[in-house]
Amino acid sequence: MATPVKSVEGVEQDALLNYLTSMASAVEGAVNKSLDALLGQKDLEAIRLAGEVFRLEPRINEMETIIDDYAVRLLRGGSLPEEEVRLIVAALKITNDLERMGDLAVNIAERVISLTNMLKFEAPSELEPMGAAVRATVNKSLRALISRNVELAGEVLRSDDVVDSYRDQLTERLLTDMTQDPTRVDPNMQLVLAVRYLERIADHSTNIVEDIIFWVSGLNVRRGRGRTLADASRRVMENS
Repeated sequence: MATPVKSVEGVEQDALLNYLTSMASAVEGAVNKSLDALLGQKDLEAIRLAGEVFRLEPRINEMETIIDDYAVRLLRGGSLPEEEVRLIVAALKITNDLERMGDLAVNIAERVISLTNMLKFEAPSELEPMGAAVRATVNKSLRALISRNVELAGEVLRSDDVVDSYRDQLTERLLTDMTQDPTRVDPNMQLVLAVRYLERIADHSTNIVEDIIFWVSGLNVRRGRGRTLADASRRVMENS
C-alpha cells in the first residue's frame, strides 16, 4: 500500500512541532545547567556551566524565530481546522515563554559568575529544595508539551504554590541575614535575584501548560482553574 503524501501544511505543522520540542529541550538544558551552577558553587565548575548556558541562548533565540516563521506560513494557508489554529496560537505563546525561560537561565548564570568573585559563603538550605521544585515543574511542563498530556499539565498547575512558598521563605531569610551581617549583603542580593528568577521560570512553565490545555482541549484555564481542568480532561476523553 502506498504511503499517503502529506500536504505542504502537514509538513510545515510537523516541522513546527519538531522545532517546538527541540526548543523546549534546549531550554530545559539551560535551566538545569544554571541550577547546577548555582547549587554546586564550585568556582571552576560553576563558571563552566554558566558558560554553557550563555552558549545555548543564541540557539534558543534562533529556534523561536524559526517557529514564528512556520506559524506565519501556516496562517497564510487560508482556512484551517480549529485544532490547527489552536496549535498555532499555543505555539506562538509557548515559544515566547520558552524564550523568557532561556533568558532567565542566563540571568541566573550571570548571578553565579558574580558569586564566584565574592568571598565564600553558605547558601540557605531552602535553595536546594526550591531548585528541585523548579526542575520538576519545568520537566513536567515540557513532558506535557511533548505528549500533549492534559493530566500532566494539570499536575503542574496544582503544584504552582510550592515554588512561591520557597521564594517567600528564602527571600525573608536572605534579607534577615543581610541586616544581621553586613558582609552578606552583596552575595545575598545576588541570591535574592536568583530566587526571583527561579520563581519566574516556574511561572512561565505554568503559562506553558495552560496553553497546552487550550491547544489540546480548546478550553481556557487561566480563570476558574479547578473547574475547567476537569472540563478539559473530559473533553479530551470525548474526542479521543
